[in-house]
Amino acid sequence: MTILDPVWLEKASEKKWLVAVSGGRDSIALLHACATDPRLTGSNSLVICHVNHQLRGAESDADEELVRNLAVQYQLPIVVHQTDVSLLAKDEKKSIELAARDFRHAVFSCACEEHQCDAVLLAHHADDQSETALYNLLRGSAGLKAMQKETHLTEKKLTLVRPILHLRRSEINDYISEHKLSYREDATNAEPFAIRNRLRNEAIPLLSEILGRDIAASILKSVHHSEQNEHFIQQMIDYPSMLDPQGRLHLPSLTEAPKIIQQRILHRYLTEQKISNITQDLIESCLSLLDPSNPAKINLPGGKFFRRKERRIFVSE
Repeated sequence: MTILDPVWLEKASEKKWLVAVSGGRDSIALLHACATDPRLTGSNSLVICHVNHQLRGAESDADEELVRNLAVQYQLPIVVHQTDVSLLAKDEKKSIELAARDFRHAVFSCACEEHQCDAVLLAHHADDQSETALYNLLRGSAGLKAMQKETHLTEKKLTLVRPILHLRRSEINDYISEHKLSYREDATNAEPFAIRNRLRNEAIPLLSEILGRDIAASILKSVHHSEQNEHFIQQMIDYPSMLDPQGRLHLPSLTEAPKIIQQRILHRYLTEQKISNITQDLIESCLSLLDPSNPAKINLPGGKFFRRKERRIFVSE
């Protein structure tokens, strides 16, 4: 029985996939499930991609060696890229986590183009999903925001697909044991310096102990209900009618909408304008522009501004 999302699998054989494999248990399980499924093994439909971040010295090289050996075992083409992410983060003035993610995305984009892959397969699972939702909520997101089964990064011309997002970590462990799969354990996942690590290893277990239940399951259930509500709200929005021919938001049309619709329109507009870190607090600040008695300009992340002028609101430098 496959661990892959059956809905995704129905159409997966029609495309070519780049499988991101770190060497950890999750990506090893994903690779095995894909490489042994007859619906995905025909017509050269899989390419392995491994990024060596060189953060753990010989351990990182051992990760790479394992993935290279698996490429030989499964008789699949492989793309491998190396970079010193610590130096990259310092040069680009980014956190190591952000620098690593951006570098991976750049590698994925080039590899997809080179091998004519339609999308990248990532091994995020349900426990990752609960951590993401909790992390975003604690940062002030509007509702339970989590990962999507499919994400389109328009600027990078990249599509990310998560075919085991429904799977709990315990189920992956069972799959690994059942098929006797070798994988690499990243010791840094247990270190308490990263926020996500502390949520995974400290906060969620403690909250589960306090409440006497598996809070990850409760979070996942809430995420599902939130997604259903969001889908309904989005169906109620006629977004194109809110824009003028220059792509600015038409203030009178926006003012007539209920507040919850205003919030979603502003969030979508800011996202399309490539504004980062869109929190609920930022949306509330943007809503203040709808009142003509308030200042006509607010600050946005990245040194940009949100302005009100001539019954329009728009992003400017």
